Amino acid sequence: MPLPLSAVADAYARLAEVYPGLTATESSGPEAAPTGGGWVGAAALADGGSGLEAFLAWDDAQVLRDYGQRARPDVVAGFGLHRYAWPACLLITVPWFLHRRVPRLPVTHVSYDRGAGRMAVRVASFACLPGDPAAALPGARVVADEEALRAEVRAAVAEHMEPVLAGFGPPMRRRGRALWGMVTDEIVEGLWYVAHLFGEERRAMRELEALLPGATRPYVGSAAFRELTGPDGEPLPTRDRASCCMFYTVRPQDTCATCPRTCDADRVAKLTAVAAS
Repeated sequence: MPLPLSAVADAYARLAEVYPGLTATESSGPEAAPTGGGWVGAAALADGGSGLEAFLAWDDAQVLRDYGQRARPDVVAGFGLHRYAWPACLLITVPWFLHRRVPRLPVTHVSYDRGAGRMAVRVASFACLPGDPAAALPGARVVADEEALRAEVRAAVAEHMEPVLAGFGPPMRRRGRALWGMVTDEIVEGLWYVAHLFGEERRAMRELEALLPGATRPYVGSAAFRELTGPDGEPLPTRDRASCCMFYTVRPQDTCATCPRTCDADRVAKLTAVAAS
């Protein structure tokens, strides 16, 4: 097989193809990360200073604009974390899912422009399986088998998200298990969603169950998939979130289909309506 030019470029291109709301571009060297405009470095979010404050001001304004009321500051911070962590986790899980390559992305190597749906990354190292042509690329590290590669996914997400959680945690007024429950949900629901766009939803569910079987600290619980039955007997996949996004504090009548607060009857109604649309 020909040597790929990048370990992750094909995966990021495929992601942008099915989900145009997010594009990820690589830099090939240590040049400066993009700045200005809507760009914010992940390291600035982790620092918890003015960069994070400006980032959360967007969420505060969005809630007021869309719902005609302000959300509590801790809820706004939770929205902001979700809106960063969901795409950030995809930077790691999509190359793993599509090509069995796991990039390491410390916060200094990622920038985000959420207004334009863009992420800029620098992949200095990655893990792959024996026999992968990418093993000949600089920064490649070959691991023994699929389970070792799953461990690399968990480690790569934790490496990136741990400092980010340190920045978001104080304004969210959450710590430890509550924060890692959110990360667990972002890993699962992000890949589950885009895998549906790839036409591989069921495979993603199996892969995520193996990735997060439970007792894989610092993550909380398992992928937690289960199946409901629709009004015509059709299977409706769902899962039980490990965390709550707190949207109910803004719209008490609205909850996510995977929220622990949503009963199965309401889940069936929501999932059936989505399928019909």
